[in-house]
Amino acid sequence: MYRRGLVPGVRQGATGLEVIRMHAIARLFLGPLFRNIQCSWVKEGPKLAQVLLAAGCNDMGGTLINESISTSAGASYGQLVPPVELRRLIRDAGRVPAQRSTTYELLRVYEVEDPADDSPLDHVENAEARFGSYRALAGSGQFRFLHPTRAQGD
Repeated sequence: MYRRGLVPGVRQGATGLEVIRMHAIARLFLGPLFRNIQCSWVKEGPKLAQVLLAAGCNDMGGTLINESISTSAGASYGQLVPPVELRRLIRDAGRVPAQRSTTYELLRVYEVEDPADDSPLDHVENAEARFGSYRALAGSGQFRFLHPTRAQGD
């Protein structure tokens, strides 16, 4: 709607300050009921997600490859932030990185960065070339559906 101007007054999205306020207010209102509030590096980018750790969030999200939901909605991120980089962002924000299960069970705490914490994802040179790109796939006509009873271009 924004790009095509279909609805007057629709903005591209929230401002950075609005995103920070939303997460901070969520912590205040939901704190007792929702112990974990995630900042999404996929939606907000790694640096704003890092700032959100100081505004009420306690979860940075995890490593994703070819995330498609946020990317298809227009997010600029989502290909890959290596685990070592996520841990660095968290430490630089004054927090201690940890790995949790999908039910938030604590699996591992990374008190200090250790070479033994190395992951194969830390060494991917070109994630798009290695894993493909959702954005490129969506823009490709190769897999575009063509209705069998309509001529192309109709």
